[in-house]
Amino acid sequence: MIDTFFLPGRVCPTKAIREIADKASAAYTMICLKPEIQWVYLGQERMVQVMAMTGATMVYADHFAKMDESVSEAPVIDYQIGALRDDFDFGAVQLWDTNKLKALVAQMDTEYEFAGLYDLRLRASQMDNGKWKTGNESIVHIPEYLYYEVETDTRKSGEKLFDYVDPRNRAVQIEMEACVTAHLKRIGAYLKPGAYKGLPVTDNPYPVTASVIIPCKNRARTIADAVHSALNQKVREGYSFNVIVVDDNSTDGTKEKIQAIQDDKLIVIHQDKSWHAIGGNWNVAIHDPRCGKYAIQLDSDDTYYDETTVQKFIDSFEGGKYGMVIGTYQLTNMAGETLPPGVIDHREWTDDNGRNNALRINGLGAPRGFYVPLLRTINYPTTKYGEDYAVGLRISRDYPIGRIYDVVYNCRRWEDNSDANCDIVAMNRNNWYKDRLRTWELQARMNN
Repeated sequence: MIDTFFLPGRVCPTKAIREIADKASAAYTMICLKPEIQWVYLGQERMVQVMAMTGATMVYADHFAKMDESVSEAPVIDYQIGALRDDFDFGAVQLWDTNKLKALVAQMDTEYEFAGLYDLRLRASQMDNGKWKTGNESIVHIPEYLYYEVETDTRKSGEKLFDYVDPRNRAVQIEMEACVTAHLKRIGAYLKPGAYKGLPVTDNPYPVTASVIIPCKNRARTIADAVHSALNQKVREGYSFNVIVVDDNSTDGTKEKIQAIQDDKLIVIHQDKSWHAIGGNWNVAIHDPRCGKYAIQLDSDDTYYDETTVQKFIDSFEGGKYGMVIGTYQLTNMAGETLPPGVIDHREWTDDNGRNNALRINGLGAPRGFYVPLLRTINYPTTKYGEDYAVGLRISRDYPIGRIYDVVYNCRRWEDNSDANCDIVAMNRNNWYKDRLRTWELQARMNN
C-alpha cells in the first residue's frame, strides 16, 4: 500500500523527485527526510486513513522529537496559501497520493539542483480552475502525534534564525527564489519590475528631517546604549533629527534610565495601560506631531554602527522616491564582538524581483526607515512579532524600497532577545502569523 523513499533533507534536486515518482507503484508514496523514523501504533495507518477521507494530495503530522535520552512533543502548523517559505516544517514524513504525485512531477519543467522538493509542494498548493485547492486537492496537516524522529539540530531558535541569509547558503537561496518566482507567475501573483504607484505628497511641514524611533519595554540593561547611540548621530547642515522613545509601561528601571538622559533632541512618550506591543508603540510615534519626515528604526537592545547612520538614511530617501529604505547590520554579542554569520546585507534583494522574493523569506533586513506620509496611511499591526515584516510586504507591493549595503547597525544578540530561545509553541505561533501575513498579501496581489 505504501512505497517509502528517503531523501537527505528538504534541499534536493528535481532528479531525485523524478526518480521517486518513476519507482513508486503503491497507492501511497511516503517521503522521509530522516532515516530513523519510529511509528506510534497504527501511525502510518492513520495517515492513510486521513488521506482517504480528505482526498488530499499530501498529508503530514505532528510528531515526537528524540534528542539524546529525552523525548518532546514537536507539533507543526497548518499549511496555508501563504506558507511559501522554503523552510516550512512538515516534519520528517510526507505521505503523498502516488497518482497525484506522478501528475505533479510530470508538470515540473525545470531541473533544480536544490529546489526539487520545494517545487513539488508549491505545485501541490496551486490553484485549480481559479480556486485554491482545498478539500480533495489539499496539503493536510494531521494534528496528532504519529511518529518519532531524531532531532539532530540542537541549536537554539536564535541561532537558527539567520540560516537563510548565511552567505554559505547563497546558491540554494538563488534557486529557491527562482522556484517561488515561477510559482507566483503560475498563480497570477507575480509583480512586474518597475510597476509602482506614486508616493503620497504632503504640504505639512515636519519639525525635523528624521526621527529615530525606539520602542521599549523592560530594557534597563540596554536602553541607555540605544538612546546614546541615536543621540550621537551627526547630520549635515540643512538636516535635523530627533529621537522618540516610546516606553510601554516598563517596570524594571527602564524609565529611570531614560529620565537620566538629558538632551533637547530626546522625546519620551509613556504609554497608557492598554495593549500596544511593538506595532502599537510605532504607531504612536509616527503619528506624533513631533515625528520627522522619515522614521528610522532602532531596537531598544541594539545600537547604530557609527554616527553616520541617520545621514545615510536621509541621503537614500532624498536620492530616490522610496517608501522604505532598509540598511545592513552585523550580528554582535553585548561586547561588540562579531557573531556568525556576521554581516547581514540581504543582497538577495533586487530592484527587479525583491518584492516577489519577499514572500518567500522571513524578513527583509534592518534597520528600516520609512517615508512617514506613506507609513501614516498604512500603519503597523498592533502585535509584538512580525509587525515590521507586515509593513515591509505592504510597501513592497506598490512602492520601491531602497537598500543601504554599508553596515549601519549592530544587532546585539543576548539571552533576552525576543527570539533568542523560543520554545516550539512560540516558534509555531510566530511562523503561523508570518504565513498568515503572506496569505493576505498574496491574495491582495492576485486581486490587483
